[in-house]
Amino acid sequence: MSDRTADFKEAFTLFDVDNDGYISTRELGTVIRALGKSPTEAEIRAIIQEIDPQNRGFIDYKEFEEIMFMDMRTYNNEQELTTAWRVFDKQATGVISTVELKHILSSVGEKLSPKELNDLLLEADPESKGTITYQNFMKLMLCR
Repeated sequence: MSDRTADFKEAFTLFDVDNDGYISTRELGTVIRALGKSPTEAEIRAIIQEIDPQNRGFIDYKEFEEIMFMDMRTYNNEQELTTAWRVFDKQATGVISTVELKHILSSVGEKLSPKELNDLLLEADPESKGTITYQNFMKLMLCR
């Protein structure tokens, strides 16, 4: 058993409080985040719809392990991100301001807390230049 698989099994067991071999889909996001991944709530919902289409409300370890070996980026469509970028980068310079990105992120899609928003902007603009490049934006969005 690899270290990763052992970590997955340990986390699953911690959340399988009644030892029946299942965990609630409501806890899935918490377990995934405890193992170091950072999916959004929308990604969690998409994963649950895929792995539990009958809405049983629980998953077994095999299903959980499949999720953990998934590339979370498959739920972030690169083409959609590129299209969204182009909407805000009207002059096609490859750069948008952090002010504009902050406005976008705080008013569209899943709402981020002020701390999450500031952390994201800090990661996107590590040198505090006030701008974010297309490359940094894509790297940031596809790593989440």
